[in-house]
Amino acid sequence: MYLTNLFLKNFRNYHTLELKLNRNLNIFIGNNAQGKTNILEAIYLLSTGDSHRTNVTSEMVNWQQDSFYISSLVNKKEQEFEIELLFKNRKKEVKINDNKLKKLEDLLGYINSIIFSPEDLKLVKGSPSKRRKFINLEISQINSYYYHNLQEYRKIIRQRNNLLKEIREGKSSKDMLVVWNQQLINLGSKIITKRLNALDKLSILARLMHRKITDGLETLDLSYQSSLDLSKDDTTVEKIKSIFTEKLKTNQQKEIQRGVSLFGPHRDDILFKVNDINIRKFGSQGQQRTAALALKLAELEFMKSEIGEYPILLLDDVFSELDSSRQRYLLKVIENKIQTFITSTEINKLHKLEENKNIYQVKGGKVMETTYNG
Repeated sequence: MYLTNLFLKNFRNYHTLELKLNRNLNIFIGNNAQGKTNILEAIYLLSTGDSHRTNVTSEMVNWQQDSFYISSLVNKKEQEFEIELLFKNRKKEVKINDNKLKKLEDLLGYINSIIFSPEDLKLVKGSPSKRRKFINLEISQINSYYYHNLQEYRKIIRQRNNLLKEIREGKSSKDMLVVWNQQLINLGSKIITKRLNALDKLSILARLMHRKITDGLETLDLSYQSSLDLSKDDTTVEKIKSIFTEKLKTNQQKEIQRGVSLFGPHRDDILFKVNDINIRKFGSQGQQRTAALALKLAELEFMKSEIGEYPILLLDDVFSELDSSRQRYLLKVIENKIQTFITSTEINKLHKLEENKNIYQVKGGKVMETTYNG
């Protein structure tokens, strides 16, 4: 899978930008705040329909403009198609080969991408919401039905929380909870099952990556931490439904008092252990970063196993945050097999990569292809 070109109009600090891309490696060099990350953001937006930096789409519109446009030619499994995304009148419109998609979520799966930024190095020690977001996006890119279930589940949570507050205030009856509980249990159990299956595969891959990075000195284990207190054998939808039902029944009064839904996939987490030690609490910064890197590299292999080819990899200023040994391993993994987009403030070791690469100088919203004369 690779992009052959990228066109931006009125996106961030770019009035107009057209790039012919290398199918292997594209390196964007420049000082901070010149527009390097904006290019990766545009690619990610074409892939997922969302930005990895902001939830406010209007922030991505060029100054004094009222819309932006992004397009790219994509080669996937030897077939080429064009993706276009227009943001205008506070709405996103997506076209595939000039055919408008009915829903934005239908975009998922056309371009599979993985982004790795300094923020992702905090994946291990950050809040549970970051890890839930990680696993949700990973599954959504290969299973649009999961994304649909996730959206419906979030609506149910909002409505159920409102009902819990009304019951607490004496404005509604407990009998109304029956309907919402059943919907919560049905969708929540499906979501948890998908997460368990995905994490089981990711855990194996991440363990292998981690052992290679640490020369076999450390073992990484990932486990799903469910608010339902599931055991290792509780992996089927029916079993999870049964446990979910009992959990809501025995904690009904507690939820009413709190006015929030306390159990379900929206409360779950992923536990990282290295040599049986919880590294979120007791690990060093180096251990946490190595685990995050291993997980990101595992994503590549996981997605390849699910869709049949590697996704596009977006590396946003990651090299400045990794030591030389982790840099070398990352470069070894991506070289010659994954279309990769790298941003950096200096060319340093990157010029030593494969001959088949494009190097771009980025300055003030202007991008010029260049060569390295080091």
